[in-house]
Amino acid sequence: MPVALSFFMKYGYFILFFWVMTEQLGVPIPSAPLLITAGTLTATHRFSLPLVLFSIVLGCIVSDTAWYLMGKKYGGAVVRLLCRLSMESNTCVKKTEGYFTRNGERALLLAKFIPGLGTVAAPIAGQTGMPYHLFLSFDAAGALLWALAFTLGGRFFGDFLKHHPNAFPSVSHVAGILFVFLLIGFLIYRFIRQRAFIKEMRTARLEPDDLKSMLDRGQQVYIVDLRHPLDYLPDPRTLPGAVLFTPDKLVEHTDTIPRDRDVVLFCTCPSEATAAKMALTLRKAGVYRVRPLRGGFDEWKRLGYPLEDISEAVATAQTVS
Repeated sequence: MPVALSFFMKYGYFILFFWVMTEQLGVPIPSAPLLITAGTLTATHRFSLPLVLFSIVLGCIVSDTAWYLMGKKYGGAVVRLLCRLSMESNTCVKKTEGYFTRNGERALLLAKFIPGLGTVAAPIAGQTGMPYHLFLSFDAAGALLWALAFTLGGRFFGDFLKHHPNAFPSVSHVAGILFVFLLIGFLIYRFIRQRAFIKEMRTARLEPDDLKSMLDRGQQVYIVDLRHPLDYLPDPRTLPGAVLFTPDKLVEHTDTIPRDRDVVLFCTCPSEATAAKMALTLRKAGVYRVRPLRGGFDEWKRLGYPLEDISEAVATAQTVS
């Protein structure tokens, strides 16, 4: 028997509790393979199904209660923080708040089955002022449904092993390997999704001509200059009305970015890589009307479009504040 499986069988209930609690706190580690494995072992009488379900539900309640209290105290800031960890981070805030508004406490029943909603449902409930006893009832019921879905799936598989006990050694090896591959696959999938979004942002970049037309029409545009202060030295100018933020400072000031107008990011890096990455960061924070400027500062300057001087005071204030 693999060492990992032997360890799991010995401390399974505690592992289930801490693993599920950690995932529900927002750490991107999938619980489904572990729940299926636990369900499989209940069929072979190595685990008790009621205790497995209790461990899972308790892990959910502990973590969800913590987020409920955080949401009640800090509101939307907690939701935006959690959405930065979500697989569906680019639509998380908008989608989850809309779903919760339409369904109220019933959203908690299916929240854990919906990507992007499982963790943020608890702080949203706290943010909306839902009574704790009502939250606890629906949250526990939703956690139980979620736990049953995976453990019963594993139980069916375990019934097969129960009637074919000689297959258990080989299946246990396969299950251990499968769990590792599923975990690695999840992390790879998350990485690919983020890279795909960055690529999408590069292809959806705004043309300098279009930005120039928007400014000529007097359209309100929030332009962000992402260049490093050293990049200002050869030519201390920027686009009209642009604010100066290095990427790390922009992260600290995401709450000040307007949501009611187009946001244009530019830099001097090849293929607007920094601008695309920061567009992803702003999407996670709930800023959806954001696009990189094709060619950045150099292309705007090459086309002879208007530039304005960067005063030393403004540059210093924006980069060190």
